[in-house]
Amino acid sequence: MTQLTLEMPEEVFATFRKSPQEFTHELCIAAAVKWYELEIVSQGRAAEIAGLTRADFITALGKYQVSPFQYSAEEVLEEMDDD
Repeated sequence: MTQLTLEMPEEVFATFRKSPQEFTHELCIAAAVKWYELEIVSQGRAAEIAGLTRADFITALGKYQVSPFQYSAEEVLEEMDDD
């Protein structure tokens, strides 16, 4: 596994009321959720990036108000019409 180093102002941890380790974990989850939302990564890969099970990642999507489905309502209706 590759390790990254980020420089963050100390105040960030107080703002989020998290330790550096908790903040790092939350940052990974937030990045994975956003990349999933932008359809850059699959749900499975995003869960891996976030360090979560797929089920826990789906729960995290709800916390960030991101749909677990990468289909718009229009796309779903189109597929139903095609059948």
